[in-house]
This record gives sequence, C-alpha cells and structure tokens, in this order.
Amino acid sequence: MSASELVQVSRRGHVCEARLNRPEKRNALTSNMYETLVDAFTEAEADDDIRVLLLSGEGACFTGGNDLKDFLSAPAVIEPDHVIARFLRALSEFSKPLIAAVHGPTVGIGVTLLLHCDLVVAAARSTRLITPFVQLGLVPEAASTLLLPRLLGHPRAAQMLFLGEPVDAPTAKEWGLVNRVVDDEALLQEARNLADATARQPPGAVRATKRLLRSGERPEVSARIQEELRVFTERLRSPEFAAAAQAFFGKSSGRAGGT
Repeated sequence: MSASELVQVSRRGHVCEARLNRPEKRNALTSNMYETLVDAFTEAEADDDIRVLLLSGEGACFTGGNDLKDFLSAPAVIEPDHVIARFLRALSEFSKPLIAAVHGPTVGIGVTLLLHCDLVVAAARSTRLITPFVQLGLVPEAASTLLLPRLLGHPRAAQMLFLGEPVDAPTAKEWGLVNRVVDDEALLQEARNLADATARQPPGAVRATKRLLRSGERPEVSARIQEELRVFTERLRSPEFAAAAQAFFGKSSGRAGGT
C-alpha cells in the first residue's frame, strides 16, 4: 500500500482525521507513515478551517510502535531531519487541539505521543498501554521522561518505563493518561463526538488556552526531546539493544512494532 493508504487522512467539517491503516502489522509505524503524519500535522496547522486533529488506528490496536526493521534501516535518529525527529517536533508544537482514540495493545511511541494529546479516549476492554523501551535496551522518547513523571509522579512513571508492564484503560484513566473510557464498539464515535464538541468552541479562544496550558513546558519539552533522541541513538549501538533486537526478530513471525 502507498503511504496515503497506510495513513488515511480525511476531513470531516472542522476536524482532520489521521487514521493508521496497517492492521496486518498492528499499525507499526514506518518512515513513510511518519512522513504522511508530519504532512497531516503541517497542513492541519496551516489550514484555518481545521480546528481539531483526531488520531486513530484501524484493526486490533492503535499502534504497535515503530516497525523495527524499517526503523533500523533509517539514518541516525538524532539528526534533525530524521523523520521521527520531525514528527516529534510537529507533535509537540501543534497549536490546535489534538485528540486520540486508543485501543488494543498500544506500544512505545503510541503511548508517549499521548502525552502531547489534549484529550484521549480509550477502549475499555482492549486497551493496554505498553512502554518496552528499557526491555529493548533503549530509552523513551517524545519527552516522556519529563512529562510522564509530572503527570503520574515518579513512582508510577518509573514503574511504566522500567518494567514495561501493561496499563489497562481504567488504570490509565485513574492515573490521568486518558480522559474517557468507553466500550470498544463506541470508541471512534465517542472520539469524533469529542472532536466535534471541541471544534464548536471559539477557535481563537481554544488555541490561546492550549498555548497557555503548554507554554511553560515548551522549551523544556523541546530540549528533552533532543536529549532523549541523542541517548536513544547511542543505545541503538549498544550490545543490550543488539541482543534484544536479535531475540525479537528470532521469535517474531509477521509481527512488527516495539518502540
């Protein structure tokens, strides 16, 4: 499938929807998919008629994280023009409301990107938030080492990042990672209802409020993203990651994703 098919970007009123559509690979993100997402963020930012961006995923989960094979074939992540670095900038600097509809085993960057969303709806039965960075010999990204302890407190953040234990939807809501938990079958409609309700608000006031909510942390977030990417790139060359990757590919059969 083409990149535009793997990430289906559509418009519904004042809402732009970007839906990951690689269900046979658990929506594992490739470089081409990141390029499409960056374009979606850029275009939604520039279009005054778009007031909200909604992220969702087709199939059994929101996203299983990065496609490791594709990821390892790309240049060093620390480079400013690396597509993941550009995606993280677009994500963290997006000035309009960002909403996510999350379901299934959501892994790695699928979890950390939620820290940049303004509203998150999770499927009650299937959602599992998993952060296996340390298990893979890596470190987290998306400024999650800054934002996660601020949101959850250090003990819960350390539990998530050190152990990679799945967090279900009710726990995620209790901890403040998601706003609403709904039946799996109602997930996308509830997220769309929330997006529409947000889009009906005065757009200037909404954007100004988001700017005020996020302004104090923006310089720190940008700096932490860069620091994490530097260490992440170093860890990609570590024996620990080499062993973890070998084990992953040794037991994976048609699977993808992981960070």
